[in-house]
Amino acid sequence: MQKMQKRTILHSDLNCFYASVEMMLNPELRGKAVAVCGATEDRHGIVLAKSELAKQAGVKTGMVNWEARQRCPNLIIVPPQYDQYLKYSKLTRAIYQRFTDRVEPYGMDECWLDITGCQHICGTGMEAAETIRRTVREELGLTVSIGVSYNKIFAKLGSDMKKPDAVTEITREDFKEKVWPLPASDLLYVGRATEVKLSRYGIHTIGDIAASDPQFLRSILGVNGLALWRYAAGLDDARVMHKDFVSPVKSIGHGITCTADLETPEEVWKVILELSQDIGHKLRVHELAATGVQISIRKNDLCGQQFQAKLNHATQSPMIIARKARALFETKYKWGIPIRAVCVRAINLVPQTEPDQINLFIDTDYLDRLDKLDVTVEEIRRRFGKRAIYPACLMGDLKMPGDGRCSVIMPGVMGH
Repeated sequence: MQKMQKRTILHSDLNCFYASVEMMLNPELRGKAVAVCGATEDRHGIVLAKSELAKQAGVKTGMVNWEARQRCPNLIIVPPQYDQYLKYSKLTRAIYQRFTDRVEPYGMDECWLDITGCQHICGTGMEAAETIRRTVREELGLTVSIGVSYNKIFAKLGSDMKKPDAVTEITREDFKEKVWPLPASDLLYVGRATEVKLSRYGIHTIGDIAASDPQFLRSILGVNGLALWRYAAGLDDARVMHKDFVSPVKSIGHGITCTADLETPEEVWKVILELSQDIGHKLRVHELAATGVQISIRKNDLCGQQFQAKLNHATQSPMIIARKARALFETKYKWGIPIRAVCVRAINLVPQTEPDQINLFIDTDYLDRLDKLDVTVEEIRRRFGKRAIYPACLMGDLKMPGDGRCSVIMPGVMGH
């Protein structure tokens, strides 16, 4: 029987990506503490990315602008240029694809690469990683940290171990020495809430997770507990997907951090309605319809709440989605602290051609008229641009940024 080939997985992470692109485009920023911030003219804007010097001074992603300046008085704040970040993200992936067609993005600045079977072309995992690191630096003026391992989880851990501009290898033989002493929070998918729950049971390191009874972890964390045990034990076998792979659409959402706090229900409604315009468009593009709506609210104290409800019928209508989101917000949310961010999501999607259950209490004539209106609006926007036609109440200040950040691709779920 032919012996199975050992996998070689890389995880490449562009260092301080947004800030690095800004410093590359403007050499005068090099060697200085730089932060890319939304709403730079407004004290409520937040840090989206920071340079290494700013990080050393205590500036953190998500920190409010004025607090970042307190931590680092000489901080240079620049507005985001999302078109440039997308451009350099694509250029970096093009470099990766010279080595393998198994390139799976994890956000704009991170990718997994499977170079198994490509060693005759690009050398060992360490040799390929060093070549990629040098190539990105020489061709794009950016730096990457790369982890080399036999699975995706440990490859990502490796890329986090040495920054910036470095390569780290984790093997089957040494992962217990390198990985198990690390804090549990370093493991992918161990968020703050999971870390707190694990610590209650004396589980503080990745090694502690691996040493735990898998069924006990399942009892406190559900099926995610079993997954975390497999990751910690070095048993992850998830594939690196092909560069052309498109994950099936399970929900369509749109969210934004506002340029100023939302302080009234009317201000929240306008943001919900604006976000829903994009959701309706994407549902039509993917030929899907929503049977449920979810709304997420993040308050000024960074605490979040999430609510969801079923719709009476499947829909692509931005107005129906927005009205359901508004009803959810007004019935579930208790005012106290102003709102900083809002996300609306169409959930429980079905094909738009799927027959819908007849409901005697639904005005089908109204729905038909609304659908014809939406089709007309879509056509006008296709021909003359997104802002050629929109609800009158969305004129004026929506407290929403118009800098293109909605084009940013956020990380998906790894688990193929």
